[in-house]
Amino acid sequence: MAKRGGFPGGGIPGGMGNIMKQAQRMQRQMEEKQKEMETKEFEGTAGGGVVSVKLNGKREVLKVHLAEEVVDPEDIETLEDLVAAALGEALRKVEEASNASMDQITGGLGGLGGGFPF
Repeated sequence: MAKRGGFPGGGIPGGMGNIMKQAQRMQRQMEEKQKEMETKEFEGTAGGGVVSVKLNGKREVLKVHLAEEVVDPEDIETLEDLVAAALGEALRKVEEASNASMDQITGGLGGLGGGFPF
């Protein structure tokens, strides 16, 4: 006769307790990686390096550098575009590093559940 309502352990090696321990360990690892990311610095550049933006892992702007030759009062729009491009590149680098860091913990499952049906 089949067992009814069989969730406690129901075919899961080590049971639910093991899953909870693994989840707690993963959460601790994620918190450690997040703290580690916050201390890192990321730089984005544009215009061959005439504009650079440096961010930390919390996505806070630490420094903006503008080469003298890029500052033209007659062409503010180009300078604005270069700053935006450098900032975008720096943000992409933070995001890539964050994703790579999380992939180390989740084994590349990505997203929420990595394709699991729940």
